[in-house]
Amino acid sequence: MTRDEALFEFALRMGDTALILGHRISEWCGHAPVIEEDIALANIALDLIGQTQMWLGLAGEVEGRGRSADDLAYLRDAWDFRNLLIAERPNRDFGHTYMRQFLHDAYAVEMLGELTGSAEERVAAIAAKALKEAQYHLEKSSEIVIGLGDGTEESHARMQDALERLWPYTGEMFADDAVDETLAAESIAPKPSSLRPAWDARVNAVLGEATLTRPESGFAHLGGKTGRHTEHLGHLLAEMQWLQRAYPGATW
Repeated sequence: MTRDEALFEFALRMGDTALILGHRISEWCGHAPVIEEDIALANIALDLIGQTQMWLGLAGEVEGRGRSADDLAYLRDAWDFRNLLIAERPNRDFGHTYMRQFLHDAYAVEMLGELTGSAEERVAAIAAKALKEAQYHLEKSSEIVIGLGDGTEESHARMQDALERLWPYTGEMFADDAVDETLAAESIAPKPSSLRPAWDARVNAVLGEATLTRPESGFAHLGGKTGRHTEHLGHLLAEMQWLQRAYPGATW
């Protein structure tokens, strides 16, 4: 695998995860329990879509086939997406949404922090901007997880259920493959496995404050990095890509 092939794949992974998670969070617009949280979730979604534009823009540039960030977002099929599977999990309820966000944010802060020192200047520049947003996202999601986990009997039970449902999907974050090996050798991106100790420490601290029990079962690697179609992603893309596919090249 060449450097550019690996960089293209990596940029897709980062961009696709931000895109799908941002779209999931945007589903709360107008439906959150209070207006403050409605606005907060909308802003997080917008931040992630902004990160999507940067990562998919880089992917298109590296690929060199003239595809823009919009082309990559709207004109690929589900099996071509490289997002982490946790990003596409349904919202279920408010607590579940924030548990998913927290588990992702704790990973994103570690990954982006490492990427700010990338030997590839374009990657480092994107990471520097995205890291500031991810740090805020993590602060917010940690606060909600602690508040609900250490809240009422019902909120605690819901957060524990969310944690147990989402936990198996976290293993994929730390699975290394040929792309990661190539980029690590070039000092462009870290091996995901190297991020796990810091992620563990951060997650354990927040779960402790939230009085939530970390699941005993081990991580499961579910294989999203290779590109695959899933029921949840297919439904998301049908909604997200409808306008562009129904009216190709439409402008406003």
